[in-house]
Amino acid sequence: MPLIDSDDLILLAALDGASVMKHRGREEPIGNGRALMMSGEEVGLNLIQPGGMRFVNMSFSLRQLSPLIGDPASVLMQPLPTTSGAMRLLLDYVQSIQDADDALTPETWQLAVTHIFDLAALAMGATRDAAEIARGRGVRVARLRAIKADILAHGGHGELSAEDIAARHHLCARYVRKLFESEGTSLSDFMLRQRLVRAHRMLGDPSHADRSITAIAFDAGFNDLSYFNRAFRRRYDATPSDVRAAALKN
Repeated sequence: MPLIDSDDLILLAALDGASVMKHRGREEPIGNGRALMMSGEEVGLNLIQPGGMRFVNMSFSLRQLSPLIGDPASVLMQPLPTTSGAMRLLLDYVQSIQDADDALTPETWQLAVTHIFDLAALAMGATRDAAEIARGRGVRVARLRAIKADILAHGGHGELSAEDIAARHHLCARYVRKLFESEGTSLSDFMLRQRLVRAHRMLGDPSHADRSITAIAFDAGFNDLSYFNRAFRRRYDATPSDVRAAALKN
């Protein structure tokens, strides 16, 4: 009789709170910073005690995951850290995919599934060949997405350097630059686009009509007004004054 009878594996990752998971005659505490893998056939029969835990759960096909991790039974009920490494990338990536749900095409969904399997395999202990593929595929995509989200959270501010971003994500600056180059762009170009988008949004918002264009440019991360005007016109084929005037007419 095989150790796993179902074609599903369930990954349970605690976000906050604490509990005890009973599975296959074994008890394992689970709380913030920990995740557990269980067989899908039995997980519905298990008890989580006490209640009040907030968690994320993901279902993986045993048939698809087995070639990536070797022996799936070896990872059942083994505590997996969620605060760093591939598991952190996995959880952040899944959250970003959920946030973008309606905007994803079927082809993009298929790519996302591949990346999720890559990250899950690395978090659980991928085989040597699978790990090599995952680092060049799923990890790269997840890290780039996490870095972009970080930049967006800071408004694409020009004061963030490659070194600053690399330090925040525990990477080297050269690797961060190469991630953007893999998409045919650069870190500086991406950050410039985000600052311009922020400025354009404010200039088109009547609630900012009392603010000067200089103040908006500064708030968007530009310290040089002449450079801001040139970059804005190249991006939108219009001046900041044109965009403001059009917004006020509506």
